[in-house]
Amino acid sequence: MTTNLFPLLSFVLITTFTPGPSNISSASMGVLYGYKNTLSYLVGLTSGFLLVILLSAWISSTLLNSFPALEPALRFIGAGYILYLAFGILKASYTFTETETKPLGFGHGFMLQVLNPKMIVFALTLFSAFLAPITSNVVLLVLAVALLTLDAFCAMSVWVLFGTAIKSFLHYPRAKSTVNIILSLALVYTAVKLTGII
Repeated sequence: MTTNLFPLLSFVLITTFTPGPSNISSASMGVLYGYKNTLSYLVGLTSGFLLVILLSAWISSTLLNSFPALEPALRFIGAGYILYLAFGILKASYTFTETETKPLGFGHGFMLQVLNPKMIVFALTLFSAFLAPITSNVVLLVLAVALLTLDAFCAMSVWVLFGTAIKSFLHYPRAKSTVNIILSLALVYTAVKLTGII
């Protein structure tokens, strides 16, 4: 088996570090609650990532060949959940008081990642275009999944830290509204783009 590492690494790093539903929501959570209070959400996102990656090796070679209509259906289900999160981000108050609503937890992060069409397309593409030769080798597959999961956790952590870094600017109403609108529109764009409508 020969795998060209440069295209593989480029695909993985660009896909995991660029804006998408989990990264944008992670930045928003960082703004609202800081890194420590977002950790449960990050663990949920990472666990969902791990599950999707593990299943993708099997799904890419079996289910989608038998049921090609599954991928568009998952795109629309995931887009609906992403739009729900976008609405929540748009309404965020950023009051920074002790009575602030509780941060999203493990379950929200897990569900977002499992229903995240970008994640599903990424994982299916990864295993069909780059890692298909290793799906029958358990040791290589476990190593690849572990490294991909670590990469995803690092990418989402960077986005949370970015959100935490800009938090001090959000005491100003105009800055607060601007950030809410930008993050919400980015999620809406992601949802619409990944349904294939545009």
